[in-house]
Amino acid sequence: MAHPAVVLLSGGLDSTTVLAIAKDQGFTPYALSFSYGQRHSIELEAAKRVAVTLGAARHVITDIDLRVFGGSALTSEIEVPKHAVVDEIDADSIPVTYVPARNTIFLSFALAYAEVIGATDIFMGVTAVDYSGYPDCRPEYIEAYAAMANLATRAGVEGTQRLKIHTPLITMSKADIIRTGLRLGVDYGQTSSCYDPDSQGRACGRCDTCLLRLKGFAEIGASDPVAYQNVEA
Repeated sequence: MAHPAVVLLSGGLDSTTVLAIAKDQGFTPYALSFSYGQRHSIELEAAKRVAVTLGAARHVITDIDLRVFGGSALTSEIEVPKHAVVDEIDADSIPVTYVPARNTIFLSFALAYAEVIGATDIFMGVTAVDYSGYPDCRPEYIEAYAAMANLATRAGVEGTQRLKIHTPLITMSKADIIRTGLRLGVDYGQTSSCYDPDSQGRACGRCDTCLLRLKGFAEIGASDPVAYQNVEA
């Protein structure tokens, strides 16, 4: 019987690829998504589609409200930064789309879920190559969280469960991620990555995540199958 694993699933390109990887590695994936007050909540519809298509054993969407704190363009009325080209993204500063402590919060829920279902593995789609400079996407952060997690649960203290956080994309470029997903049969047309989609769900094509996604598809000579407002994918 396949081992259960919690997979953090936003509905975007990276987390969808990670779900496919977990399944390919023989795990039974339990997908976990969050409605946290994000302005791009359309990603949750994508997460539902992906969980079904890729065969998650269960898909839980949990509600938390990070808008009560704000502090991010994704959880307040701060404008999402837009650029004409990917080279305009400032990789040396933390952008306003960073949501304070988001991955720490998400991993805490995943840790609880893993302990309940008897899973020793959590998968998440962080990457330290083509990303927007978020501090909670770095390898040292993931390592520190895993160390803490194994001190924080009954299963860890009793020695019955030692948690591992899998970050299979951490050293991969966006192009490599897309290649991997396509090899595993991922339909990227079901995903949603944009931070500022329109009312029809079409991607803006100019926020950081859109530009990095488009760059990845261009580098492998493929077209992005999602709908964009004003650009050729």
